[in-house]
Amino acid sequence: MNTTSWWMLAAFATVSFAAAGINGYFTSLSIQTWYPTLVKPAWNPPNWLFGPVWTLLFFCIAIAGWLVWRSKGFQAAALPLTIFGVQLLLNAGWSWCFFGLQNPGLAFVEILFLWASILATILTFWPISPVAGALLIPYQLWVSFAAFLNFTIWKLNP
Repeated sequence: MNTTSWWMLAAFATVSFAAAGINGYFTSLSIQTWYPTLVKPAWNPPNWLFGPVWTLLFFCIAIAGWLVWRSKGFQAAALPLTIFGVQLLLNAGWSWCFFGLQNPGLAFVEILFLWASILATILTFWPISPVAGALLIPYQLWVSFAAFLNFTIWKLNP
């Protein structure tokens, strides 16, 4: 791997973890105050689980984007990488809606767009790099679970 490729991997990791940082900021606004007051289902994961899961997922997201860039470059993969960027923005937007605005209903609508954008990313990445597409499947599954949890919390807290 050449120097440019390493720098691009670092760039994809930086962009991906910037979204994670935005998530962390908005989560920190309410995780100790508002979130504990919500009624949650018995199957709600413990708070400590979210950090490690999201860290692993953001590594996979970064590597997937980098693999597509490495295979095709920015110009030839403009559409898949644009969709990739959109899903990162939507990922950060969910935390803003749920924790920042403290609005589970809006967050649920937003997570549906996030879910669709992840699926679009997988579908556009797969023909370029099946490994990149496969790296995003755990992310899709986790967001599917998160959407169901978000919906349930919304309904339990009218």
